[in-house]
Order: sequence, then C-alpha cells, then structure tokens
Amino acid sequence: MAEASTGRLVCQERFGCTSQKYDYILKDDENRLKQIDTSVKHSSITHLFKNVFLPQGYPESVSPDYLRYQIWDTIQAFASSITGALAAHAVLKGVGVGDEEATVLGATMAWLLKDGTGMVGRILFAWAKGNGLDCDAKRWRLFADVLNDTAIFMDILAPSFRGYFTLIVCTSGVCRSIVGVAGGATRAALTQHQARRNNMADVSAKDGSQETLVNLAALLCNLMLLPLVSGQQIIIWLLFFLFTLLHLFANYKAVRSVCMETLNQARLHYIVNNYLLKEQVLDVATVNKMEPVLFPVKRPFNLRLGVSLAEVTKSISFNSLMDVYERSMTGYILALDFSRKNINIVLSQSSDMLDQIQACFHAELLNFIIEQNKKGQELSPKLKHLGKLVAETQQTKVVDEEMMKSVLATSLHFVESWISPLTKDLHNKGWITEIALLGANEWRALWDYEELISKKSN
Repeated sequence: MAEASTGRLVCQERFGCTSQKYDYILKDDENRLKQIDTSVKHSSITHLFKNVFLPQGYPESVSPDYLRYQIWDTIQAFASSITGALAAHAVLKGVGVGDEEATVLGATMAWLLKDGTGMVGRILFAWAKGNGLDCDAKRWRLFADVLNDTAIFMDILAPSFRGYFTLIVCTSGVCRSIVGVAGGATRAALTQHQARRNNMADVSAKDGSQETLVNLAALLCNLMLLPLVSGQQIIIWLLFFLFTLLHLFANYKAVRSVCMETLNQARLHYIVNNYLLKEQVLDVATVNKMEPVLFPVKRPFNLRLGVSLAEVTKSISFNSLMDVYERSMTGYILALDFSRKNINIVLSQSSDMLDQIQACFHAELLNFIIEQNKKGQELSPKLKHLGKLVAETQQTKVVDEEMMKSVLATSLHFVESWISPLTKDLHNKGWITEIALLGANEWRALWDYEELISKKSN
C-alpha cells in the first residue's frame, strides 16, 4: 500500500459512480483511521438535482440511452402540457363555463359521457392490443403521442361545432383513454429496459419526478399564457400547431434514441436479412436505427407465431408435415399458406425461447427467398436451390404437397445448420436471446405419438 507522511493509506471508498470519494489513513503512532475527503467538488445545486431527479447509481444503474431519451421526453412533455392546457380551456368553454345560458346539468352530462366513453375505449384497446405493446414498445409509444395530439386537436375544435360538441369530446375521450393505456404500458416496457440493476421502481419514481417538474414549469407558463390568448382563436391555433410540431419531433427523437437489446419481429427481420446477404450479424445500435417506429415491417408473407394446428393444415396435410418435422428436434411446425400469404407456425408444448427464435428465423428465411425472387435478385450459391423450389411452388395454381414438402424440408435443413452459429453471433454482438418479444399466441401442441400416449395414460 501507498505510504503517506502521516501514516499509511489503507483504504479508498467511493459512493457509486459519483465524484464523492474518501481515503483512509492509518496513523502508526495513534493506531486510528483518519478520513480524508478526496471528492471532486461540484456545486451543491448540481449534486442536489442529481440526487432528486436521477436514479441512484446513475449512470451505471441505467441503460446507456437513458439520458438521451429523458431529455427528449422532457421536451415532449412540456410541449404536450402547453397544448393540453389549450384543450382544457376549449372544453371548459364548450361545456358552458362563462356562458349564462348553459346549465350545470348539461355540462355535467357532457363531461360524464366524455369520461364514460373513454373508460370503454380503454378496456377495449387493452384487450385488443395488450400483447403488441410489449413487442413494439417504441412504435406504440409514438402512436400514443400522435393520438394524444389528435385528441387535443378535437378538443380545441369542439366549441366551434356546438351541435356536435358532445360527440367530438366523447371521441377525443376515447382517443385519450387509448393514449393512457398505450403510453403507460410502453413507458413500463421502456423502464424495464432502462433499469440495469433491477431498479425499476427507482427509475419509474425518478421519471415521475422529472415529469412533475416539467409539468410544474408548463403550469407556470400556462398561467401567464392563457389570459393573453383567451378568445384569440388564431393565436390559439398557431400555438397549437407550433407546440404540436415540437411535441411530435421530440417524441420521434426520443423513441429513436432507445436502443433495445431484446429481439422482436422487426429487429430480427433486419438481423436475418443482413445475415443471409452478408453472413454477418448486425450490432444492437445499427439494428435499432433501422427499426421502423411509424409502421410495421413489410414482408411478402405475414408471420403468425403460435397458431392452432388447424390453421396450418389448411394449406398442407398433417401427414406431409410429419414427414418433414417428425425426426427434427425443433419445437415447432412451420407451413406456408400461399393463398392467404401467411407463414403459420405451431409451437410445441416443450418449446422455449430459442425455439421461437429459430421458428421466426425459418419464417424470415422463406420471406427473404420470396422477396428476392420477386425482385429478380440473384441468391447466394447456398440458397439458389431453395430459391428455385420456392419459385416453382409459387407458380403452381394448386399447391403440390410434394413440392411444398421439399421447400419445407430444404429450408429446415438450412435453419438447423445455421441456428447455432447465428445464436452465438447474436450473443457476441450484445443481443439478449433468453428473452424475446416475438408476439407469439398461446396455442401449444404435442405431436409426438409416444409422448401423447404417455401423457394420456398418466
């Protein structure tokens, strides 16, 4: 250990990744420790701000994209608070605040109808799209904010159409309820991504503190702004469009800054396409930049993961499927439905996350072949034979089962030989394969005859 003039340096400690550090000197003559503050001095305001508004252990306790996302999220929250105040002003005016001819009952009924339709919309949206909110958190986050701006637009517009006021505010209430579900759920998914020490509660709490501070700042602005613009419709609309543009831009930059290491269908699509073209796995940052945040990924055939066996046997017989998959160790059965342009995948009861990744890789391989054939682009020597089989099968008016079996068997052979090196490369590039958000439905099947007999006897 280092020697000091007054004793020996025996210990150094640091508070997380902050600049707060101490050295401990052991004095030989007194046999006691002396604490020496070696911290880099910062202003007390900066230190207080970090303690109050940032998660403990920042930046090591959060994802690398945390600060960039939070800055853009703060800007969008401020812009949304300004336009939200303009909308609240318009709705209160519409229900009769300040109007001597308006009745309390009429205003109350309009408000209750607005809330009631919003509650119904919230339940229906959560039922219809709940699973997709995890799989495409970035896209649904942006969707929620676009819908929020739409609801604000309708609220500001409503007083100009007295005869349709209740209908318009009820519609905006439905939009706002969907915003609540989509925004809240995707915020939870993003918090899970940001929390690197299982500190979701702390990250979520500090996010709430940041949002409250922004809303407080916006409140002060609104208190000064609303008296100036009340009754000035042109100015109100001008402010709405300016802050809405800022809101949308900040939201787009916010979701674009998020860099997720888990696989969803969109990210896996770009990984597989590049892998088939260049035999290289793209890194996390590159794929996240490519991932669409406005619209779903376009494929020649839809990928349907976790469907019922009945869906698969619409395009090919069960016996033909068993000829292909019975001796395979895969935990899925995949079939092409050329008439409906679907790739249907049945998952085994024993399938795990790697089976789902392999099944989606299989589907992406077939989609890649179909897309390349459609564009007239030449395939690599390894895939030429498979490309020819797929093209010949597509050209037949009535799908030939033997040809379909050849396509499935040949593509399965490629997938089984490539999945192990692909998975290894995914890990090397920083991808997480233990968890994947591939949007699988809940159907699971057991097609091994001996297992079925054993299960039935038990």
